[in-house]
Amino acid sequence: MLMKPLMSLKSDKLHGKWLVFMLLVLAICCAQASYVHAETNPGEGSKSSHAASVHELLGSGDLQFHGFVSQGFIYTSRNDVFGTSQDWGSFGLTEIGLNLLLKPTSRLQFSAQELFRRAGEGSSGDPRIDFAFVDYRLLSRVASQFGIRAGRIKNPFGFYNETRDVPFTRPSILLPQSIYFDRTRNVALSADSLQIYGEQIITGMGSISAQFGVGQPIVNDKDTEVSLLGMLRPGHLSPDMTLLGRLIYETEDQAFRTALSGIWMNINYDRAAVDTLASGSIDFNPLYLSVQYNAERWSLTSEYALRRFRYMGFSDPFLDSLDFSGESIYLQGEYRLNAKWQAMARYDLLYTDRNDRSGKRFSGRFAVPDYSRFAKDATVGISWNLTPEFMLRGEYHFINGTAWLSPLDNPVSASTRQYWSLYALQVSYRF
Repeated sequence: MLMKPLMSLKSDKLHGKWLVFMLLVLAICCAQASYVHAETNPGEGSKSSHAASVHELLGSGDLQFHGFVSQGFIYTSRNDVFGTSQDWGSFGLTEIGLNLLLKPTSRLQFSAQELFRRAGEGSSGDPRIDFAFVDYRLLSRVASQFGIRAGRIKNPFGFYNETRDVPFTRPSILLPQSIYFDRTRNVALSADSLQIYGEQIITGMGSISAQFGVGQPIVNDKDTEVSLLGMLRPGHLSPDMTLLGRLIYETEDQAFRTALSGIWMNINYDRAAVDTLASGSIDFNPLYLSVQYNAERWSLTSEYALRRFRYMGFSDPFLDSLDFSGESIYLQGEYRLNAKWQAMARYDLLYTDRNDRSGKRFSGRFAVPDYSRFAKDATVGISWNLTPEFMLRGEYHFINGTAWLSPLDNPVSASTRQYWSLYALQVSYRF
């Protein structure tokens, strides 16, 4: 079990303290920028120096605003994804983001994004802080750099997690669900953390970059609770301090990339006054291996994950018996027909328990469908960039199994179907 946090705090209070910290740092950054400008222009008065500093900050590109708006349509032949997607389909996938980047000095940077996301029963659609952090570069040279980040930061694992919110930076409407689960995206997406990062360029060989951090992930949402505990419980989840890291190697021509990522997480369940469960904990330790090859017109990407789960202390025969390792892998090809059109094909495999891939042993013990323990997803898709700002996407999935479906959108597992199709359309705009 990972170390306990030094102080027991409710997650909302913790997040509030982080935001206060970020605002204080932002104020210090602005003050430092004004001070630096005043020092380099000693003949000017304090008032005019401050005004010139603000003008310089806004006019030189050091303060940038960007955003995106995306609307999706999902239709499924069976089962529900992002709302009631059978019958007439669902417009339940909406993503809106506004982000800013402030760079008071060459070494100091502040980044933040507010995100509105509506995606089925597990997402309320309330705006939330997607990320908000300070980045200070301690070392900056041509061949090497080293820095530190603090705040709410995207978790560095795999190739797509840090950019998965922006439609233009992911290869498809739905990322491979065996690795990048939408039903538990909040706990995987970001954490209130402290991270160090670095990169070293090796002449003739390529570059090696690394990120390592410690922090507390976001676990206080309905989808995460139902996915981990089977239903909504009267108590609440709280995280211990989590360790995470990623190491990436890339060749000089950027044709070949490979990454190794790991997360060491412990999530506590704090029982309510009236509760059938005792206060327990869940160890979650996934490892990811990512490989990608890029040619002029095509790319091949594959990622493999091994996910260890261990439940302890719940005083519940079912939960306390859970100690298993899940397994995931996908192979994806992308082909760029021209500057505007891109095609994609992918095969995605998910096994909840690698020692019970068919799910028959689990279904025999707990009277659930065996196909709820695996998912095999064959996908084809196409993207059309009408302009640099507008993009249209469409994709088709044929799926065997329901392991990555949200239990909130599909509350009765026995009513789901093993073989089903998913059709998706999405229109996106960025500025």
